[in-house]
Amino acid sequence: MQKRKIKTSREIGEKIKRRRKELGISQERLAEILGVTYQQVQRYENGTNRLNVENIQSIADALSVPVSYFFEDGKTSIVSERPSLYLPADESKLLKYFRRIKNNTSKNVVLQVARLAARGKS
Repeated sequence: MQKRKIKTSREIGEKIKRRRKELGISQERLAEILGVTYQQVQRYENGTNRLNVENIQSIADALSVPVSYFFEDGKTSIVSERPSLYLPADESKLLKYFRRIKNNTSKNVVLQVARLAARGKS
């Protein structure tokens, strides 16, 4: 059985930075999406702060990659898709907040509001 090398915070941070740049997102914009300061994003990218499971999942969502992306070996572990296939920042933010809602009734209210807003007056 082959022993796997544990990824360091620095290695994960490098992947965050590489992916952020691939998408053309600034540290400030990523911070806004994640709900943290840009200094915190800098610390993640430099590996000076360890990332917990929740943070890794949030960053993966924001960067449109699976969590496994941060743990795979090799520099070309995923194939970049056309940027148009990724969620716009406002949609990503809406999805992030929606996922935080635990109560099903509240989720249904949000869906009804979105449905009504989408009908709109043209």
